[in-house]
Order: sequence, then structure tokens, then C-alpha cells
Amino acid sequence: MPETFWTVRWPDGSEEKLYSPSSVIAEVFKPGLSYPVPDFLQRARIAMERASNRVERKYGFACSSAMDQLDRIEAKVATFIEQPDTEIACLKISQ
Repeated sequence: MPETFWTVRWPDGSEEKLYSPSSVIAEVFKPGLSYPVPDFLQRARIAMERASNRVERKYGFACSSAMDQLDRIEAKVATFIEQPDTEIACLKISQ
């Protein structure tokens, strides 16, 4: 369950390196692909919940870092939600 970092390009052109406690991100996002805002948010929720659940199965407690990252993703996505045709690009996934 290696921690994984993934870089996205937001619709405003800014790039951000995000965190996951698990490589599950690579099951949900693919580098080089872009996702409409609602789809990106749904995928991020699924990925962070799966990552947190993997930590819980291994260590006996949910991963607060995964949920904190999801909170930050949701806050950022909220600034673009009025533009549902806008896309968020997954640039890179690394361990």
C-alpha cells in the first residue's frame, strides 16, 4: 500500500500535487487523461474512500490524511462546479 502522489491541472491552469495513502489512485485515474468536473469529483471520492478503507483494514483505523485530501479536492472543485463541461487533467501518478 505505497503512498502515492498524483498531479492534476485544474481548469484555471494551475497544477497541484495531491496525496493518497494507497496506489488505488492508479485504478481510478490515468495520467494523460482529462475528466469532466463532476466525473473527476466522483472518482476522487471513490479513490480516497478506497484508500482510507485499505489503511483501515491494515492498521485498524481510517486514514485521516486521505479524508483531509478529499476535503481539499472538494473545496477546489467547488470553484469550478458551475462549469460542468470544464475538465481536470491527471498529469502524473508517482509512488
